[in-house]
Formats: sequence, C-alpha cells, structure tokens
Amino acid sequence: MVHIVKVRSIAQVTHDVLRIEVEKPDQYTFDPGQATEVAINKNGWENELRPFTFTCLPEDNYLEFTIKTYPSHKGVTAELLNLRPNDELIIGDPWGTIGYKGEGVFIAGGAGITPFISIFKHLYSNAQIGNNRLIFANKTKADIIDENQFRTILGKNFINILSEENRKKYTHGYITEEFLKKAEINLDKYFYVCGPHQ
Repeated sequence: MVHIVKVRSIAQVTHDVLRIEVEKPDQYTFDPGQATEVAINKNGWENELRPFTFTCLPEDNYLEFTIKTYPSHKGVTAELLNLRPNDELIIGDPWGTIGYKGEGVFIAGGAGITPFISIFKHLYSNAQIGNNRLIFANKTKADIIDENQFRTILGKNFINILSEENRKKYTHGYITEEFLKKAEINLDKYFYVCGPHQ
C-alpha cells in the first residue's frame, strides 16, 4: 500500500546526514529495525523509490528517517536536500528482517547504523539495554551519527573506531579479528551487522 505523507521537519544531523520527520498514516506500524521504500512526491521523482530505515519508535505519532546524502550523485538523496516542511514523500509498507533477537554485539559502518537507532531507542525506553554493545566504524569523528545519544544509552558499551582520523579516546583503524579480541567481544552472543561492503 502507498501512503503520501507531509514533511513535518528536516534537520541536519551531521555534515551529510539529514533527519526527516513526516506525518504517520493512520494504523501504520513497524518493528524497530525495519525500513520502507520512499520516493519524493514531485514531478519526475515519484517513481524513484529508495529503501530507508525508520529511526523513530513504533509508538511515536510521526515517522522519522535518518538519511545519508550524496549531493554529487544528483539522485534521490541529493534531491532530499531541497525538501521543505509541507513537501510530500511517498512511502510504502514496512519490510525488513533486521530485528532484535537478544543481547549481543551490534557492528555498524557509517549509515549502516540506521536500523540500530530505532532498536536501541526501543530497548532504552523499555529499560532493556542490558549488556548490548555497539561498535560503530566511521571515517572521521564528524561522520558519527547520534554520538551523544548512543553515549547516553550505552555508556562504555559504545565503541567508536575511525579509519581516517587519529583522535584521543577513539580507536584508529578497521574492525579486524585483532580489534575484536582487544575489545573482548564474546563470540557466543548474537551479532547484528549492517554497513557498506567496504
């Protein structure tokens, strides 16, 4: 089913990431971690569907997407930079199999964090964070999405690693077997992984 929803607000989360809040259709539900197909309701863009993850809570009275933009590609995410409140998006039904199965280790690369945002918000709101850990890989500190929120939710269980920047209190490099050993990651737990191929 297709829904046309108005944009309520747009905020810049990082230098290249937008947070877009839209109206929530009646009876619309999703599970934390799920996504939907989104298009911009403007001439020439209505059929340009792209998958984006919900980053709000299912019980919120709005829908929210946290989206990395690529202005140089001149595609959908570049056009999203031109959105204004009261513009419209076209969204489909929720889908996706990323969901919380139990305590474990979440590994995210860049915008691959988005399915985990709603999951962690949901666990936190229900006092079920437990000993879940998040390893978040980015190029630089400026690329880290929702850093303060994850620090609040996870404390010492929020681990950052930067590949292109050396900074105090941040690990430098890539997520390797050696890195996981140093971080004392329990391999017997669930692993949730989302990110780019490289």
